[in-house]
Amino acid sequence: MGADRVGGGRRQPGRAMAYAVCGAVLLTGCASMPDSGDLRGVESTPRQDTQVRVFAMPPHDNASPSEIVQGFLEALTSDDPNYETASKYLTADAARTWRPELSTTVLADAPETTADPVGSRENSDEFAFTMYGSKVATVDAQQSYVPVTGSYSRPVHLKKDRKSGQWRIDALPQGVVMGRSDFQRNYMSANKYYFASNAEDGESAQSAAVADPVYVRRRVDPMTQMVRSLLNGPTAWLGPVVRSSFPTGTDLHKDAGALTPDDQNKLTVPLNARAARVGPGKCDEMAAQMLFTLQNLTPTVDEVELRSGKKHLCSLHEDRVEAVAALGSLQHPDYLYFVDGDDRLVRLPAGTGATKAEPVPGALGEGGTALRTAAVSRDERTAAGVSIDGRSLYVGSLVTGGSLGEPVLRSRGKTEDDRLTAPSWDARGDLWVADRDPDEPRLLLLEKGAGEPVEVETSGLDGRIRALRVAADGVRIALVVEKDGKRSLLIGRIERGEKSDERPAVTVLELRSATPALEEVTAMSWAGDSRLVVVGREEGGVQQMRYVQSDGSTPEEQAPAALTGVEEIAASQDDGLPLVANSEDGIVRLPSGAQWQKVTEGTAPVYPG
Repeated sequence: MGADRVGGGRRQPGRAMAYAVCGAVLLTGCASMPDSGDLRGVESTPRQDTQVRVFAMPPHDNASPSEIVQGFLEALTSDDPNYETASKYLTADAARTWRPELSTTVLADAPETTADPVGSRENSDEFAFTMYGSKVATVDAQQSYVPVTGSYSRPVHLKKDRKSGQWRIDALPQGVVMGRSDFQRNYMSANKYYFASNAEDGESAQSAAVADPVYVRRRVDPMTQMVRSLLNGPTAWLGPVVRSSFPTGTDLHKDAGALTPDDQNKLTVPLNARAARVGPGKCDEMAAQMLFTLQNLTPTVDEVELRSGKKHLCSLHEDRVEAVAALGSLQHPDYLYFVDGDDRLVRLPAGTGATKAEPVPGALGEGGTALRTAAVSRDERTAAGVSIDGRSLYVGSLVTGGSLGEPVLRSRGKTEDDRLTAPSWDARGDLWVADRDPDEPRLLLLEKGAGEPVEVETSGLDGRIRALRVAADGVRIALVVEKDGKRSLLIGRIERGEKSDERPAVTVLELRSATPALEEVTAMSWAGDSRLVVVGREEGGVQQMRYVQSDGSTPEEQAPAALTGVEEIAASQDDGLPLVANSEDGIVRLPSGAQWQKVTEGTAPVYPG
C-alpha cells in the first residue's frame, strides 16, 4: 500500500491499471448465519489478484436477517463504484441517508456479528445485530489514514417490509467497515501534492512540493479519484502548512467523466470555470501538482494539459516540471557521507560501486575535530558535525581551506548518551538538533546553521527525543521518542509563526505514530516523499527493517533484505540510490535487486539532509 516506490528510480512501473473484468469474482452474500445470539464471523474475502474485479450479488428473495447482514458486509468489500449493490440491502430511507464515503473502519479481521432478536422471533418484524471487532485504522472523509486501537461495536437494525415480506436494514452506522485483508485488496495508498506555505520571502520561484498520502479504492477509477482528492484540498493534518495553486472551488467539469491519458501519455484535465482566469505561472504550479500526483499513481502520464471549458490553460511535460517545483524524490545527491575510522567526515560518489572514500573539503574532513555524527546540507555546501563526546556541534563549509571556529552549540548532559543527537538540515538551509540532557531536554533550530539556537516548542511531546530527521519538504519532522524504556517513531508538522525580535517562532504540532506495532525503534530515515525506512523490533521479537508510511500505514513494497546489528540507517528520497547502514560489518549498502554489500569501515552514514 505504499505511495512511494522502492528502487530503480521514480518512474518504474509500479501499478497495473488494467482490470480483468472477465475474471470477476462474485460475492454471493448467501452464507448462512444463525438468527440467535451465537457468534459468527463474516468471512474475509481471500486476497485476489489485484487485477481481478470483485462484484457483489444483491439479496435473494426471502433472505433471512442474517443473510441480509452478511450479504451487506460482503458487498462493502466489492468493487461496486457507488455501493449500489450494498444499498439494495437497505430500506429506501436508510439508502438515502447512508453515507459510505464518510469513513472506512479497518478491523484486524472481518467484522464478527451477534444477532439479538427484538420481540417475538416468530411474529416480530424487527431484528437487531451487533457488529464488532478490533480496530486497526480509520480512513476519514478526506481519505486520510489514521492508526487506531480498541474495540469496535456498532448496532445494525432490520425491518421486514409488510407488503413484500423482505427483510432490509433500516438503521446502520455511517461509512463502511471491513477486515484488514479486504482493505488491502480494495484500497491503495498514493500521494497528492501541495506546496509548502512557509517559504521565505525572496526565495527562488521554485516551490517545495509536499506529499499528502491518501487512500483510494484500487479498482474504482483511481486516477479520477486522485484528481478529485487533489482539487478538494489537503488533509486536515497537513493543511496548516501547505497551499494549493488551484483557485478555491476548482473542480472537474461536470461532464469530465473518467480521466484517461492518450496514446502519447498526455492527460487532459477539464476544469470548471473557477480555474479559467489563472495566470501562466500559477497554471504551471497547478499542472505540477497534477503531474506529481498522477505520476505517483501510475507511470503512464508524461504530460498534463489543463483546460477550462474550451479554453486551453497550460500544459506541463515532465521534462519541465523541475523548473516549476522542487520535489524531494527528484533531487539527486552527489555524495554519500559518513565518519571514517579517523573520526573525519568523508564521502563516496552516490549511486556508484565506489568503496574508497575521500575526506570532504574543509575542516570537518581534516580530522582536527573528532566527530561522532554529521549532517550535510541539501545543497552539499555546508556540513554540521557533533563531537565524538556528543557535547559540541560544529558547522563548516565544504570548501578547501574552510575553517571551523567555535562550536555553535554545547550540551551540558553528563554522559554521551544524554547529549546531542545527530543533526539534520531542512529545505530552507536551517539546522535541527536535539539536546538529550535529562535536566534540560530541547529541540533546537539554528537558522542557516548559525546564530543563537531557537528552542522549538514541541506541543504534545510525551518523552525524550533520541533522534530526528527533517523531511525534504521542510514541513514534516520524524522523531524517535523514548518513554518508559520504549522508543517509538513520531511524525510532526512544523509550523512557523511571526518572527519576534528577528527570531522565528517554530512549533512541532500534532505528533502521530508512524510505527504503532514497534516498541523499540533503533534507527530511521526518510526514504521517499511520504515513506521512511525504520529499524526496530516488535514486543518479544527480533530486530527487523521495514518501510512505513508517514501516516502510520504499511507500504506494499517488500521490506529490505534482513541485516543484523544495524545501528544507523541512511536512505535518499531519490529511490534509485541504495540504502546504506552501519551494521556489525561496518558501512554496508543495498543496491536495487541485490544483497547487502560491505563498503568500508566507518559509522554514521548519511545522505544530504
